Amino acid sequence: MKKLWILSAIMLLFTACQESLEDRCEREAKEYTRKNCPAKMDNNTTLDSLTFERETHTLHYYYKLTGFADNDSVVENMDAVNILKNELRNTTTLKLYKDNHYRFAYTYRSEKNPEKVFIDIVLTDKDY
Repeated sequence: MKKLWILSAIMLLFTACQESLEDRCEREAKEYTRKNCPAKMDNNTTLDSLTFERETHTLHYYYKLTGFADNDSVVENMDAVNILKNELRNTTTLKLYKDNHYRFAYTYRSEKNPEKVFIDIVLTDKDY
């Protein structure tokens, strides 16, 4: 009987220490931003930060476009929505969040004029 009580106490301790998916997502977004941002994605794109919006279960990526890409005509001529959808569909590292129907937001701003937003899109489970 004593062994059963100790085993039950240990199991309760382990289940109490587990963090929720929301807590994990928020923690990982903060850690990623702190450790990796700003992060050059390519010659013209920098990831400034990653946040988690708990109320809407949204991972929000904030990018800055620089150089050649920091231009209305360049952004208008690319099919950004479909590119982002395809990238999200093919990203295996986000599987846990996609399986739980999280949303993914992408905001691309100008380096020359940070108030200028080139792309601001939210993708839901219907998109991936």
